[in-house]
Amino acid sequence: MKPLIGMKGINLCKISAGLWLLFQALPVTAQRKEAERSKSQPNVIIILTDDMGVGDLSAFGGTIVPTPNIDKLAANGLKLTHYYSGAPICSPSRASILTGMQPGKWNFVTYLDKKSHNKDAEQIDFLNPKAPSMARFFKNAGYVTGHFGKWHMGGGRDVTDAPKFDQYGINEHASTYESPEPDPLLTATNWIWSDKDSIKRWNRTAYFVDKTLDFMNRHRAQPCFVNLWPDEVHTPWVPKPDAGEETLKPQSEAAFKRVLQEYDIQIGRLIDGLKASGLLENTIIIFTSDNGALPTFGSRSGGFRGSKLSLYEGGIRMPFIVSWPGHIPAGTTDDRSELHATDLLPTLSKLSGVTLPAAYQSDGVDRSAVLLGKPSFRKKEMFWEYGRNTIAYAYPKGTDKSPQLAVRSGEWKLLMNHDRSNVELYNIIKDPAEASNVAATKASKVNELSEKLLAWWKSLPKLGE
Repeated sequence: MKPLIGMKGINLCKISAGLWLLFQALPVTAQRKEAERSKSQPNVIIILTDDMGVGDLSAFGGTIVPTPNIDKLAANGLKLTHYYSGAPICSPSRASILTGMQPGKWNFVTYLDKKSHNKDAEQIDFLNPKAPSMARFFKNAGYVTGHFGKWHMGGGRDVTDAPKFDQYGINEHASTYESPEPDPLLTATNWIWSDKDSIKRWNRTAYFVDKTLDFMNRHRAQPCFVNLWPDEVHTPWVPKPDAGEETLKPQSEAAFKRVLQEYDIQIGRLIDGLKASGLLENTIIIFTSDNGALPTFGSRSGGFRGSKLSLYEGGIRMPFIVSWPGHIPAGTTDDRSELHATDLLPTLSKLSGVTLPAAYQSDGVDRSAVLLGKPSFRKKEMFWEYGRNTIAYAYPKGTDKSPQLAVRSGEWKLLMNHDRSNVELYNIIKDPAEASNVAATKASKVNELSEKLLAWWKSLPKLGE
């Protein structure tokens, strides 16, 4: 029997074969579309180290211990030497990153604690869930979002009514005691850490790295946004005990060095895991710190004055590394461009193709061109506050204790108290150590910046208003 012949002499057998090939090609086409999508929507990981100073990293000239894995990340990306956190302490610093706004606009001033402490400090108990959220913006743009590590923007102690993670746009999470939904493997007792925890103190960063890698591998079909916010290198420092070794004191420099070495190893594990799974090439990685170091052991602030809890450079000027293979120039250092924590939201949104709501008003500016290798000065002033009274802001002591307010405008940085007392002015380019107060000889600059600083501070909402 002759085969049936269709129009134009097409053999039905050939049609069947062609259809079979077409169906076989569909998965390849889907993979190609996924690859095209992933090129336009990179994964984003923000690594926010806890209490790390510039002097902790050998890539920034630190000599405490070698940090080869973090140094390698810097060698494959861009270092900025004028990056500033939103505050000199954790809770408001973290809020500035998540919201892209000055933390004082949401009544964050210092770390969140018991309700009585928060009241004394004239601040709220948790971040208002109506506040803008970078995670929510990315989620609404098609990203799957994760938070692995410290939160400290509500929850813990006697604050039991803090909003859950999903109200901030976070799909998956594993967090510590200072959160609304602490991971039970990390919180066997009602405190920040315990010997009874299933995940021991020295394994926590490894746990968060594992969570991040698992999350990203399970969600390969979507772009991923991840807050990887370990609670190292914050005290207490509890390194893994070696057999026969005397237990190190959790506030000692010897313990800190061991913890920093382990932290570096885990950052290396993250990079290696992303590379092995084929995710590294299309992932933007930000590495920085929430605030300065404490204790400093004389070198952790990298030659800057001040520490955590201080508005001097040692409290707010942080290490900053960004990597995105093929997009961000490798092995480069930008000693010119200022970058503020509030800039991360508009900057990463631009790089990721995330459209921000029309009503959203960031205090940050889009600095994506800077990250892509085009240095520029930041035209918008940067403002800080730490301390609304004398009750809850007694530290640090001595010469590291700064006035309550600060502003940086170009090469100038001015600090003063709310009542205009203790005015200090520094040319931060010529005098990054803030050793020479030139306020007495620069009256016009003092008047200009003090007016701007005081007007900014008065514009912030105060608790109860």
